[in-house]
Amino acid sequence: MAEAAAPTVSPVPAAPQNADLTAWLAVAAGTLGALMATLDISIVNSALPTIQGEIGASGTEGTWVATSYLVAEIVIIPLAAWFQRVLGLRTFLLIAASLFTLFSMMCGMADSLTMMIIGRVGQGFTGGALIPTAQTIIAMRLPRHQQPIGIAAFGCTAIMGPVMGPLIGGWLTENISWHYAFFINLPVCAVLLCLLILGLPHERSHLREFARADWFGIIGLALGLGGLTVLLEEGQREQWFDSEVIRLMALVSLAGFISLGIGQKYAARPVIQLKLLLDRQFGAVAAMGLVLGMVLYGTSYVIPQFLAMVANYNALQSGKIVLISGLPSLFMMAMVPILLKRVDVRIAVAAGLMIMGGSALLDSNLSILADGDDFVVSQLLRGVGQILGMLFLSQACVRSVPRELAGDASGLFNSVRNLGGSLALAGIAIIQDERLWLHARRMEESLRANSVAVQAKVQAMGGLHAAVPQIEAQIQMQALVMTFNDIFWIMGVGTMIVLPLVLLLRPFAKDAAPDAPMH
Repeated sequence: MAEAAAPTVSPVPAAPQNADLTAWLAVAAGTLGALMATLDISIVNSALPTIQGEIGASGTEGTWVATSYLVAEIVIIPLAAWFQRVLGLRTFLLIAASLFTLFSMMCGMADSLTMMIIGRVGQGFTGGALIPTAQTIIAMRLPRHQQPIGIAAFGCTAIMGPVMGPLIGGWLTENISWHYAFFINLPVCAVLLCLLILGLPHERSHLREFARADWFGIIGLALGLGGLTVLLEEGQREQWFDSEVIRLMALVSLAGFISLGIGQKYAARPVIQLKLLLDRQFGAVAAMGLVLGMVLYGTSYVIPQFLAMVANYNALQSGKIVLISGLPSLFMMAMVPILLKRVDVRIAVAAGLMIMGGSALLDSNLSILADGDDFVVSQLLRGVGQILGMLFLSQACVRSVPRELAGDASGLFNSVRNLGGSLALAGIAIIQDERLWLHARRMEESLRANSVAVQAKVQAMGGLHAAVPQIEAQIQMQALVMTFNDIFWIMGVGTMIVLPLVLLLRPFAKDAAPDAPMH
């Protein structure tokens, strides 16, 4: 009689191993560093009128305080992966956090526009390195099944940093001094350094990578973007190409982009993979990220300016209005893993773009009597739109390329998003000068000296000499409001223009977990 075969017992799959304490300390360090870096993008926005007055900067020059940080970030984000390979992740972050602290102290002690801009550029270079490396830490230190927790934490910092910045900066400006908007980084950096030392292992440096670096690309990136930003920021005030400075910046920018192109063609590993833009899906993601960056950074800059100049809000009051957009964002971050699995990326991004564009268009009909209450609905909508737009686009960018290029794709996407913010701030300065002058002239032309209504108004104001300054002040204020309306309208329409690009996106796999790309 044949012996019965023993039943086959399927092995019980081992439970996935969870991250240990040091891994979570590393994630906390990455998240804290990213929060600090994103916070400092906008922490000066609500305090900017006060800062401009104390360092002797005009309204147009004041945009440099925000723009210089963004431009430096654009340059360093693609370089973060290379610096990590050269120095090792922990050494690189320790250096970046330490220098960020020093540049923050420089900004806090600044008594001139030049000193402030140098400090802000230094902050941007060092703080910008803390953003992509936070995603690297999540990918390196957390097992796959726990990465959504790290991604949600990183997402909260990426969203809340820019919207909390104006509130914190405003509170410090009104209750202590604007200097402490920068000095606050000292204790935060001290905690960050401790977490980095405890949570990340030391890695051997590879200094020989310096010799193999894409120096044409590195130098070209700095010169090209730096020169272009100066050209856009200063062009209007310097009468464009009538100015020797603007002509020089145009040549610097052109030389930079040529150098960047040489690096793309001949470098063994270009510092930034521009060829990814030729991919249909990634190119669409980058274009939409550029426009969303314009709206995100543009609105967080313009709203405090409007409230300060038109509604006479102080820095703290303006910061509270900007913070409103963070409330729905924070709530929705808890649903990130569900949203990524259940919602089609095309539907989510389309909804995000429509909501962001619609929120900007809502703000394009403001009057001289408008105040913070008029921004509440649009800010709540903006918070929902930026989660649906930016969160899904950041995932689409790394899923649209091969896995080995995911880090390059993420770095390029972050750079493009910040480039959108930089272009928005430069464009805002140009539009303010052009449209303010245009609207004021048009209103002046409509006031005819022989008009019965005009003559009656002049008499009611106490005669010609008393009336002229009052009427001119009213015209300038009305022109300013109309200019802000133009800015919001341009951002809203620009968002709607890129809406058809969502058709180029491919849906995510139903069983795919959120990606935390390696850098």
